[in-house]
Amino acid sequence: MVSPDAVSAPRAPNRTATAPTTLPSAAGRTDAAGAAVTPVLAGLAAAFPPAVAQSTLWADFFAEHYRDVRSAGRIFAHAGVRQRHPAVNPLVEDVSTMGTGDRMRRYLTEALPLGRAAVTAALADAGLSVRDPGLLAVASCTGYVTPGVDIRLAAELGLPNDVQRLLIGHMGCYAALPGLAAVADFVAVHRRPAVLLCVELTSLHLQPASRDLSQVVAHALFSDAAVAAVLRPAEATRPVPGLAVVDVAATTDVATADQMTWDVTDHGFRMGLSARVPDTLAGQLPDTVATLLRRHGLTVADVAHWAVHPGGPRILDVVQERLGLADAALEPSRATLRQHGNCSSGTVLAVLQELPVRPGERTVALAFGPGLTLYAVLLRAV
Repeated sequence: MVSPDAVSAPRAPNRTATAPTTLPSAAGRTDAAGAAVTPVLAGLAAAFPPAVAQSTLWADFFAEHYRDVRSAGRIFAHAGVRQRHPAVNPLVEDVSTMGTGDRMRRYLTEALPLGRAAVTAALADAGLSVRDPGLLAVASCTGYVTPGVDIRLAAELGLPNDVQRLLIGHMGCYAALPGLAAVADFVAVHRRPAVLLCVELTSLHLQPASRDLSQVVAHALFSDAAVAAVLRPAEATRPVPGLAVVDVAATTDVATADQMTWDVTDHGFRMGLSARVPDTLAGQLPDTVATLLRRHGLTVADVAHWAVHPGGPRILDVVQERLGLADAALEPSRATLRQHGNCSSGTVLAVLQELPVRPGERTVALAFGPGLTLYAVLLRAV
């Protein structure tokens, strides 16, 4: 379970309170009096289980687990991961043969304290109390229970009984960005704060040993975390410092759906991962980003920061090459991968915490997942 010192508040940008500029936005709306309402990401926080070194995980467990896979050690060594945060630590408990029902029950046990820690810290970062949100959205592809994390967490935190809830399930690593879009629309329409929580426990889905290289790659990359984002409504007369959600774009290539899968099996959820994924994303990336930016008269050169989901080192290399970005632009994403591993949906929000943004600067968040699907969100610091 999460330890109290595992909560990470954002490395806050210079949040000088300035009136947010209302851009032509998919998320921006006006109220009945015609006043512009802009959803602003005003609070971010992450909670992680205790860290374990990648080298220790390999030497003390996975080296034996994959003793019949000659390339496994090289895959672990070149995953770009220095440490990870397994809520279910294989050095203590091998769940590779556990049934899916038992894994789901364990999911609730581990997810609630992580989610509670992240949401509590994010609300504090946004300057809000538990009585303020009108919506709690929870994104997860690693566990399912009913009543779910959304219901139980709302009760534990003391959220109002009339708080609306939204569960975003099984979308995979990109779920935070459509989640952010949905929450932003709620904030703009209802003029109330809202919370998005991404909670993922990939360690619950340790698979039985096999020669499948995609399983080796998944077990070398994935980690656990809960990351919460709080959005608040801002108006010209009532500015809110943070990151204004300006616009969202998405591309899905259903012809490549078999390249990334997340299958429910009798032994948890099993990742299917093709080596062709980076090349497919490379084809989607330039047009999707250009379309998003062109709607606002912008180009790649106008973007100060990039929060890219670190699906793996090769994915980051492809993004850097296809967009022509400098090494520094991808360093926050690479640093997140090194320090936390790939935490599925919450990872791109964790990258946002690493960005030293200043008022007026633009950020593009990118995340990828099954579909194959690419999501891009344009943010502006206000």
